[in-house]
Amino acid sequence: MIYLVEDEKEIRELVLYTLNNSGLPAKGFEDGRGFWQAMAKEEPDLALLDIMLPGEDGLAILRRLRSSPKTAGLPVIMLTAKGSEYDKVLGLENGADDYLAKPFGMMELAARTKALLRRARPEKGLKSLALGDICVNIPGHRVSVGGKEISLTLKEFDLLVCLMENKGAVFSREQLLRRVWGFDYIGETRTVDTHILTLRGKLLSAGELIKTVRGLGYKIGEGGSE
Repeated sequence: MIYLVEDEKEIRELVLYTLNNSGLPAKGFEDGRGFWQAMAKEEPDLALLDIMLPGEDGLAILRRLRSSPKTAGLPVIMLTAKGSEYDKVLGLENGADDYLAKPFGMMELAARTKALLRRARPEKGLKSLALGDICVNIPGHRVSVGGKEISLTLKEFDLLVCLMENKGAVFSREQLLRRVWGFDYIGETRTVDTHILTLRGKLLSAGELIKTVRGLGYKIGEGGSE
């Protein structure tokens, strides 16, 4: 089930029609109140959040989702105003997994939604990863440090897996945006730095394994930190 929060009725109905006819069951809400009431009864597989909403805006909803262990890993796509780079950056820095700028095509919306759902539901048989005190169960989307399970957002999880699958390899910020976020982002790449900082904090002492390589980017493994 997909939850859409969009206050413009025509857009909401068109998006719901597109998703439901693409094999993606969806429900729509005009504001955060209706969304949270539904969340209390059923947790969706993905949320589509418009940024400009009456009352609680989309970014505030996103922050609440990310602050709760129960919904920290919920895939979220933000719907932003056309050309608003600031909104895109804020969404990504607050833990959004993707964004679409209005006006967007319905086919692109369905394709992005399906792609994100596929990433959120890894295929069976994928391996688990371990490095130091960090253990990652990819099929179960679980991470533990020293035997204690921790909650990561989908993008934090994907970022950690990318680094651990390529232990010792240095990735630039642009490379991480392409590999983890799945697109080229024109503008500041500070969202990568923000996610690395948050990921290190959640990994506690094991966060020291993620190294900053001066002038290049990031890697996981021995040495090379600033």
